[in-house]
This record gives sequence, C-alpha cells and structure tokens, in this order.
Amino acid sequence: MSNLIDIFTSHKSERSFTEQPVDDAVLDRIISTAYRAPTSVNSQQVSVVVTRDASRRAQIAAIAGGQPWIAKAPVFITFVLDMHKSDLAISAIDQQQIAHQSIESIVSGSTDIGIALGSVMAAARAEGLGIVPIGGIRRDPQAMISLLELPALTFPIAGVVIGHVDQPAHQKPRLPMATFRHEETYRTEQMAQHIAAYNDEMVQHWKNIGRSDGESWSESVSGYYKNIYFPNVLPALIKQGFGNDK
Repeated sequence: MSNLIDIFTSHKSERSFTEQPVDDAVLDRIISTAYRAPTSVNSQQVSVVVTRDASRRAQIAAIAGGQPWIAKAPVFITFVLDMHKSDLAISAIDQQQIAHQSIESIVSGSTDIGIALGSVMAAARAEGLGIVPIGGIRRDPQAMISLLELPALTFPIAGVVIGHVDQPAHQKPRLPMATFRHEETYRTEQMAQHIAAYNDEMVQHWKNIGRSDGESWSESVSGYYKNIYFPNVLPALIKQGFGNDK
C-alpha cells in the first residue's frame, strides 16, 4: 500500500478508464473509509449511492453535462447530504428537526461530505485505482434526485468516478504555496504577482503536454465564476425541504 502522504500529494483527476470491473471486496474497503469518517456532532449526515449499472452511469454522465468518463468507468458514487435519517431519529422521540432550515446545516453537511469524499479518493488510489471527483451532478440536481430516488431532506452534493486507469493524466501545477499557507493571519501581499506567475506557468504546462488550447488560470476560473455556476441548486434544495433564511 502506498504511503498516505504520497497518495495525497500525487493527486490527479483521471479521465481515461478501462471497463474492467472494480472487485467487490476492494469497493467495500473503499466505501468503509467514508462510512467511518467523522461527522459534525455525530450527525452521520452523509449517505452514498453506488451506481454500477451502465445505463444509469450514462444518465449521470448526461446530467453532469456530458462527461464520458462517468459512463466508461465501472463505478460512480454519489455523496448525499442526508438529514432524512436525523429527522426520523428526532421524530422517534417526539421532537422536531429544524436545523435543515439553516444555511449552517448545508455548510456542515457539505463539510462532512468533503471529508468522506477525500477519504474515498485516497482509499481508491491506495488500492491502485484512479478517481475523478464530480461536481457536475449539481448542474441538474433534480434529475439526480429523481434518478437516485432520494427522499426529502437529502441532496446530491458531489460524486466520484472510480476505476482502472487507461491513459494516466498529467498532474497540474498549483498556485504558489504562499497563496495557500498563511501564518497567523491571511497575507494578501504579492498575491496578484503570484497569480500572474501562475497564469504563465499554467499556459506553459498546457503547451508541455501538447494542449494548444490551454488557458491561464484566470481565464479558466473566469469561465466558471463570472456566472452563477449551477443556478438550479437553490430551487432544488428548497424543494427537498432545506431552508436558506436562518
């Protein structure tokens, strides 16, 4: 098994997979890391839906905006913010859950999902498999809710593709460590200069791997964040019973 720190620091989002199945025992071990991951106040507000059926994976690929690796790889796992379980538990003692009416519940639940997702990605890579996390399921969350038959007070936050790698991806450069690690207080000095240098580095990276269409980081992130990225998230959250006014 690979060194844990090496697994994290060598992360690559793979997008080329074979159709070779993932062994059941391996998948069980991978999922167990999310099952045992910590959750806020032991709320256990994370559930996963495992999709191995090819036709369903093809539907998820379309929902996510046409991502063929979702359909090609043998396993897709959806991470679900789940306050349905806690609502049932609280109702069983004649109390009423109201936390789901708050933004805090969404932040807290999404944080717990991030921890579980990170655990699964590391575990899959430790098993020699490739992964790519998928936020694109939030492009049409209502379609995911219908496909997975999710009950009220649940929401599909993110997913991950797991499979055997065909053509390995290249690891992308990152912004300088000085833009990421701050000692005691957030440091804004030189941030613009660091970003400018990183833009140049990213353009060169794309050239080095034969991509003539590669954008700078500023251009890339602008393509997503100059708009509301997934505008269907809020109405779907509200329809599922979550609130945003507390």
